[in-house]
Amino acid sequence: MTMIKPERNILTIFTLFVATGLLSVAFDARAQAIGSSLIQEARAGSGEKKSVPDQPSESPRSSSPGGADDQVYRNIIKSFTDNYRIGPADAFALRVKGQPDYSIEKLKVSPTGTVYHPLLGDILVAGYTLEQLKKHLTTDLSEYLLNPVVSIELLEAQSAKVGIIGEVRNPKILMLSGPMSILDAITEAGGFTDTGKKSGVTLLRQNPNGQRTTIKVNLKNILNGKAEPGENIALQAGDTVIVHGNAMKAIPIIAGITSFGSLLSFISLGAR
Repeated sequence: MTMIKPERNILTIFTLFVATGLLSVAFDARAQAIGSSLIQEARAGSGEKKSVPDQPSESPRSSSPGGADDQVYRNIIKSFTDNYRIGPADAFALRVKGQPDYSIEKLKVSPTGTVYHPLLGDILVAGYTLEQLKKHLTTDLSEYLLNPVVSIELLEAQSAKVGIIGEVRNPKILMLSGPMSILDAITEAGGFTDTGKKSGVTLLRQNPNGQRTTIKVNLKNILNGKAEPGENIALQAGDTVIVHGNAMKAIPIIAGITSFGSLLSFISLGAR
């Protein structure tokens, strides 16, 4: 009788174990393939569509470059920077190209509306838009510097105010510290009340001559995605947003001792 060495015995058992495992895996894979084929044939016979593996979906592309939302936001930013007027407590950077001694990274506007510049002294800046101030300072610096190139950057907007009253949850006066649309302002005021009329919003805007313009806004179209980009109007200093109620209720007083007229007067100070 031939004796099998223990090493060969172990090797033989291991080989049989591996072979059996591979056959089992192959059999399972073949069975799954056959089962899948039978299921698909059954579905085809019953008119059911074959399942298609999920493909990564692409986000919908806007027909305009950058998307409509981007354009709306750009319009709001442009409106803010074009119309904002410097006032007390605001801060801005004044930079003169190639002139570090006369460039100042932060100028804080005093309560009297002035800032100090080492070359020009005290300068009245309140009431100027950023572009107007740039031209004004360019002219003044031209008396001392050859062809100065001036840039102005608004750092802190603290003087502009807008009012949000009517059927909102928290009527208030907001500091217009950055670009803000009517919808943004109403959101800051807590949103519409249950009786707030989304299609009945009025914007009171003070014109440079002191008169007020009334603009009707239908925020329902904006919320439903049916509005044109310009309908979500960018707010300006001195604006008052009034949200009317469905029951045509009178506009509530923000504070018991503050009348509607005095409120508008207070807000209009920010428009200068």
